[in-house]
Amino acid sequence: MSSSAALPVLAEVVRSGFVEGRHHGSLVLLAADGSVEFALGAPDAPVFPRSCAKPFQAVATLRAGLAIEGELLALAASSHSAESFHLDGVRRILAGAGLDESALRTPADLPLDDLEAELHLRWGGDREPILMDCSGKHAGWLAACAANGWPTDSYLDPEHPIQRLAREALEEAVGEPAAHAGVDGCGAPLLAVGLTGLARAYRSLVLAGPGTPQRRVADAMRAHPEYVAGTRRADTRLMRAVPGALAKMGAEAVQVVALPDGRALAFKIDDGAERARGPVLAAALRRLGVTTGDGTLERIAAAPLFGGGVPVGEVRAAF
Repeated sequence: MSSSAALPVLAEVVRSGFVEGRHHGSLVLLAADGSVEFALGAPDAPVFPRSCAKPFQAVATLRAGLAIEGELLALAASSHSAESFHLDGVRRILAGAGLDESALRTPADLPLDDLEAELHLRWGGDREPILMDCSGKHAGWLAACAANGWPTDSYLDPEHPIQRLAREALEEAVGEPAAHAGVDGCGAPLLAVGLTGLARAYRSLVLAGPGTPQRRVADAMRAHPEYVAGTRRADTRLMRAVPGALAKMGAEAVQVVALPDGRALAFKIDDGAERARGPVLAAALRRLGVTTGDGTLERIAAAPLFGGGVPVGEVRAAF
């Protein structure tokens, strides 16, 4: 697509009954058999999946032979909130490989979760590499490198063995070669793929045979969703409320979800607006026939707009 305006509107910004803005993007929903059930925009055009690539990067650590399971494997596929149990887990992964947080090549950052960031600053904290939401993934890579005797100072080089495995895992799962290579916010290699391929890749994780690296990652993430995101995050709420669901967000408003029967969705808000993610995610799940009965979808969809400190509108899905 030549511009965002050429893509359909996925969400509207409604203030006092007046539509004051629109968020364009692309979306795809897959039926249980993997066929496209519904699509908007350009779901086959390449996008950077950002952190939605993390489950496949975790698959790479397992293929490298790293012995990691449970919550620590979920953390290796996470965009964590830097809550205390996340930081403890990152240190446990590193310590198991004889490393500490000084080995991390993540940029110094504040916690992704606003409340955690506020508390950290209030207690006199500063930006640190371990607080960056990708430090769990980096710790997994470092531990895999140590287990194989690979260099740990160059683990982010695209030609490093762990990055070759990560690329192979993603391209194999999406069923297409990457259209473009770049650098993610954490400094890791980043590969552009289509949303349809990305949805099918997540579908392959939940349908993989028991004991395979793909299924081990999916099972760990679903069993420990707090380690994938955080105690106050939508991915956690969704995986807790919908049995067997696998959900992962990525920066710039990318989102993928796979259900245990093979249904899946993927979308990208073109302007990267986080405020549109929840409304679009909830609407896409409802189109797939997902219900929770406990208000989870309503909480995920809620994106109120305020005027004078009181709600006067909302960001709402437009499909």
